Amino acid sequence: MNKTILITGGAGFIGSHVVRLFVNKYPDYQIINLDKLTYAGNLENLSDVDKKPNYTFVKGDIVDAAFIEGLFTKYQFDGIIHLAAESHVDRSITDPMAFINTNVLGTVHLLNAAKEQWKGNFEGKRFYHISTDEVYGALGDTGFFTEETSYDPKSPYSASKASSDHFVRAYKNTYKLPIVVSNCSNNYGPNQFPEKLLPLAINNIKNKKPIPIYGKGENIRDWLYVEDHASAIDLIYHKAANGKTYNIGGHNEWTNIALIKLLCKVMDKKLGCEAGESEKLITYVTDRAGHDLRYAIDASLIEKELGWKPSLTFEIGLEKTVDWYLDHQEWMDRIVSGAYTDYYTKMYHNR
Repeated sequence: MNKTILITGGAGFIGSHVVRLFVNKYPDYQIINLDKLTYAGNLENLSDVDKKPNYTFVKGDIVDAAFIEGLFTKYQFDGIIHLAAESHVDRSITDPMAFINTNVLGTVHLLNAAKEQWKGNFEGKRFYHISTDEVYGALGDTGFFTEETSYDPKSPYSASKASSDHFVRAYKNTYKLPIVVSNCSNNYGPNQFPEKLLPLAINNIKNKKPIPIYGKGENIRDWLYVEDHASAIDLIYHKAANGKTYNIGGHNEWTNIALIKLLCKVMDKKLGCEAGESEKLITYVTDRAGHDLRYAIDASLIEKELGWKPSLTFEIGLEKTVDWYLDHQEWMDRIVSGAYTDYYTKMYHNR
């Protein structure tokens, strides 16, 4: 079946993996990748698909309501997979308004455009909103986030995502918009912007720079390989009942310090260093304001209803991730220098 699907934030870390999967797996779909190309959006992530006939990149901002309306009029989308978001907690603490504008207002502009275009004719239509486990707040030493867990966001980032989740569900209840929502745990893997913990640590170890760890490194996160997340998004988009919410997690909890010590062992082996050499770079820094202690996802519902489960153990996923970054040093150098932005000018300025 021919479909035209808008993927927002498709040049970002998770978004680029989703775009690649859909472009390659569904040649009869027209995939429109909308991205503002802020610091975390990198079109080089999609250089392997950017000339495929069923792929189109559009540069634009979901905060621009008139632009979004025009985009929907032009392409007549059958579905929206909404990943575009400001997502770094530290940045949200210093500039919360940017998160409110993109994550809340931007989402509402997309909802309004979908509602207006579809005008109650929802057959074959879907608005899929990707969210985060951070909307649930923090856990103690036990327990897991389920789809029924009450929201209790602790940072401007998670508050903005919680608000956008509520708007998506409100549009279902008020306007009958056909929506689905998923909340995922921490993602890791290739193409992640190096402000995030794992690529930052990999790059710092390779360059013999300190590895910053907040507080005592006791904060716990559930880690999910990004390609497993993309496969879950594919299943939810195509198989989930309207109105459903699914939590997506890796069954894979690590304290930050245990995670980094494991990474140090892998890096020592990959770089041919003496055992323990990378671990000497660990540096404890003042903890982040409002730093949640523990997140943990119960992903049993998506396993039971859609048959999804993580394909990789964390040890294998971490090795694959390290190998990718070590094999793509030029990519990392271009990110760190800012030269990756040249790709857009080279590829698209005449289009």
